[in-house]
Amino acid sequence: MKKYIFSITLVALTMFGASNVIAQQMESKNNYVVLTKKVPQLKPIILTAEALKEEDGQSHGDFQVIICGKDIGEITETEKMQKFIEMAEKAGVELVACGFSLNKFKIDKTKVPKEMKIVENGILHNFQLQNKGYKSISL
Repeated sequence: MKKYIFSITLVALTMFGASNVIAQQMESKNNYVVLTKKVPQLKPIILTAEALKEEDGQSHGDFQVIICGKDIGEITETEKMQKFIEMAEKAGVELVACGFSLNKFKIDKTKVPKEMKIVENGILHNFQLQNKGYKSISL
């Protein structure tokens, strides 16, 4: 009798543990963040995001691109940025500007496209996303 109860308990625990692992795998998403210093790199980054979205299927999550560094002023060039913004929106990519870089290089934040999010510190934001499990690369 003890063997029977032990066996049932063991089977029940195994099934519960397996279902919990499967549920966690189903909930997990592939999230990505790219830190770049060059605006022209947005095109290949967004193309990569599109490819990953297709490859990931249902497990595709968030994709953010953080722009920082001395060339950040280029994001205020409306003509140059418009095509990247349209590509990003179509691909489900969030464009993020580093507030620290904007301040350091005296870029008027009101000229940053409204479609872009501004974070206080792009490098810190990158690390925070990595701590949440985002896959990260810096270019």
